[in-house]
Amino acid sequence: MLIAAEHVYQNYGRKELIKDGSFYLNDGEKVGLIGVNGAGKSTLLRILAGQEEPDQGEIFRQPGLRIGFLAQNPPYDPSLTVMEEMERQAPDAADYQRRSMLFRLGIETVEQKMQTLSGGQRKRVALAAVLLQENDLLILDEPTNHLDSFMVEWLEGYLKDFTGGLILITHDRYFLENVTNRIVELDRGTLYPYAGNYETFLTLKAQREEMAWATERKRQAILKKELAWVMRGARARSTKAKGRLERYEELKNRQAPQQKEVMQTFSAASRLGKKTVALEDVSKAYDGHVVVNHFSYRVGREDRIGIVGKNGVGKSTLLGLFAGQVTPDSGQVERGETVRIGYFTQESHQLPMQERVIDYLRDINDRIETKEGTFTASQLLERFLFTPELQYGHIGDLSGGEKRRLTLLSILIQAPNILLLDEPTNDLDVETLSILEDYLDAFPGAVLAVSHDRYFLDKMASFIFEVAEGGIVTPYVGNYSDYREKVPQKVVEPSEKEEKKPEGHRRERALKFTYKEQREYNCIGEEIEGLEGKIAALEDEMATCQSDYVALEELSAQKEALETQLQEKMDRWVYLEELAEKIAAQKRGTKV
Repeated sequence: MLIAAEHVYQNYGRKELIKDGSFYLNDGEKVGLIGVNGAGKSTLLRILAGQEEPDQGEIFRQPGLRIGFLAQNPPYDPSLTVMEEMERQAPDAADYQRRSMLFRLGIETVEQKMQTLSGGQRKRVALAAVLLQENDLLILDEPTNHLDSFMVEWLEGYLKDFTGGLILITHDRYFLENVTNRIVELDRGTLYPYAGNYETFLTLKAQREEMAWATERKRQAILKKELAWVMRGARARSTKAKGRLERYEELKNRQAPQQKEVMQTFSAASRLGKKTVALEDVSKAYDGHVVVNHFSYRVGREDRIGIVGKNGVGKSTLLGLFAGQVTPDSGQVERGETVRIGYFTQESHQLPMQERVIDYLRDINDRIETKEGTFTASQLLERFLFTPELQYGHIGDLSGGEKRRLTLLSILIQAPNILLLDEPTNDLDVETLSILEDYLDAFPGAVLAVSHDRYFLDKMASFIFEVAEGGIVTPYVGNYSDYREKVPQKVVEPSEKEEKKPEGHRRERALKFTYKEQREYNCIGEEIEGLEGKIAALEDEMATCQSDYVALEELSAQKEALETQLQEKMDRWVYLEELAEKIAAQKRGTKV
């Protein structure tokens, strides 16, 4: 056993987050922690990681247990560069390992200051550092947030092969399905464990809830019978009658299962005419870097489009062009007179944190007409699970998921007929995601969504737009799974390719290093460190001869040549490291 929590109680203000909760994790177990936003999942992770003490209860950790913890909003030193922050958080890793892990997670410029990064980039730096540490247990709070779908697939494979313990919070249902072997649900302060992955959890949870309500129906039937006996004037004259009255009181005082509150959406879209939004030969570049290149598309009135691509290629820019928030460098954007766009952005920090929730929504629209009737702002907040206490609290006191829910409601209350959603699944719990997906399915207008959530894109999209380097946008018919079957897979190195065999001989060839590759793999780390040391020495020498331009030019040329060699070695190390991982996985019988 790696870690155990027994009889944990934790309150947040007047809200009881965890009541008499117990949690156990054995080595090799991979647990997905799920629950609605604000249930206390992140609090429980902080308690297990030793970042926070519970109000009551005991935490036991294996002596010497090495824990890697990724917080929802990881701390960082704003004065450090990316590489310096990596050195601080993963001091035992080599420089080339840090660069390689950062590169995998889309961080290519390591000399920029941490304070200049976006929140998503800072989270990826923190994730890279945690993965590089030598840990027995990983505790990860929303590790898939701010990763593109290709990074998510890589992380999924990495954690499947991780041999230690794992506890994670994620809204990515495919991730839960493929990585975890146990699910723990935090529901109104109570922890419910389920053996198996996400699909098994759904089945077992439905069974548990049905059993709870079957027990409640039986209790009500017995109570009805016993109440009739009591009303006939029964007296506790005998021991038997006294015992029966005590059983009646115990049954009467037993709590019934709570009816779970779920978010309720509403239908308030405006009429959309024939003319929607059209991009005509539109291009956009930033500092000479093209992110949208001569793209044309006319939005259909019932379009369901998912936008995918690696981080930084221009997905959000494309959505901003449709929204009218980004001005193209060339081309035209046409918009119909009846178009009302609801634009859901990634950044919830645009919310006025000091304003009360109810006042913020009333300023947008105090009353709205829907097919279900007229609703006030307060009633709509209740439908989106904002209690009166939350409604009259400050926005800054809400959880990340609650802020996202409020942002979504503030858009829907304006009755849009075209929805543009930029990473709508970040910070939303799986139940809210399911409701959002059902809402989008019935939404009478067009929906365009940037998302890395494969499950969400499979349910929502009937077209996929892939944005690639150079601003090339390629459309694919179908959902995300259809798209992944069509897109070219990662280019395979020659030594990775299997020998062609006659039909009928499909047994997988055992992967292994060649003699030359094995020697190279054993030495490449020292070679990379040697090159890094030479570059550092040249930089020191250049600093001492700033006025000697001839010497400075010669040293710069040497440094440039060494940096080229270093990059080649780094690329080769990444390939050899991947091959080593595949060889190890094949020996364990793990699919890669």
